[in-house]
Amino acid sequence: MKVKLLEPLRVPDALIEELGQKIKDHGHEFDYYTDKTTDPEELYARSQDADIVMIANNPYPAEVIEKLDDLKLINVAFTGVDHVDGPAAKAKSIAISNAAGYSNQAVAELVIGLTLDVYRSLTAGDADIRKADAFPGLIQGREIKGKTVGIVGTGEIGLMTAQLFKAFGAKLIGYNRSEKQEAIDLGIEYVSLDELMAQSDIVSIHLPLSDSTRGTISREKLELMKESAILINCARGPIIDNDALAELLNADKIAGAGIDVFDMEPPIPADYPLLKAKNAVLTPHVAYLTDEAMVLRAHIAFDNTLAFLDGKPTNIVN
Repeated sequence: MKVKLLEPLRVPDALIEELGQKIKDHGHEFDYYTDKTTDPEELYARSQDADIVMIANNPYPAEVIEKLDDLKLINVAFTGVDHVDGPAAKAKSIAISNAAGYSNQAVAELVIGLTLDVYRSLTAGDADIRKADAFPGLIQGREIKGKTVGIVGTGEIGLMTAQLFKAFGAKLIGYNRSEKQEAIDLGIEYVSLDELMAQSDIVSIHLPLSDSTRGTISREKLELMKESAILINCARGPIIDNDALAELLNADKIAGAGIDVFDMEPPIPADYPLLKAKNAVLTPHVAYLTDEAMVLRAHIAFDNTLAFLDGKPTNIVN
């Protein structure tokens, strides 16, 4: 079979060569590209004779998939697969796999980092100290210890995040479609989503994006939050009504937010409301992006390819 990696995986070429050699050792072909493209024609050109394509988080649209007759697997080196046209793949009987688990630690750590920034005004303090003689004064912060943290979505990343908050001395409550014993053992008390939004001092979002989760954190849900509460989102932007979030932040109805994901990928339009929202710390969708996570991602993605080639597909999500 022919295997093609269509874009870089943010690891050294030497690692790609090492992992690709394992595919060749199994008697298959492997090629990879050192630049990324979002142009459909170029994506088709790179994919047209492949049995397996490996991609990261760039879009893989229907107009490409529909023209591929040899393709058997779209191997996504990413947790979410919403950037791949699932119906088009299904219509062509093409499997989709993902690299779930590679960024659990990275995402959980950024949730804590954003929480600390919002609570301790780290970004604002950095800007203030650089004003030299115009220094405006100290900003008094808050501690995580003793706060109620609401984990919305108790999958692997949600549970990893809960473990870190627990280490700070927080009380944990959670919302999920089904209760998990692992979460209960960790000390999470399951409540309804409305109860979680109303009771939490810190709300952390950990849902995947799907038709059923889009808009889950609506204006109505946001309005349930305490005025002293903050919201952290390192999951997917469209899960939240971000226009409503910006309005409530500016009206002091929510005390702060740490946001890594938006309704689109960066660059973000200048008129996007969250860019001008009060007490909002924004990062450009980097929760997953650490050196360690990228290496782990590459290993998982290539393991997925080898498993498929051996007739034992793993991490299939469709």
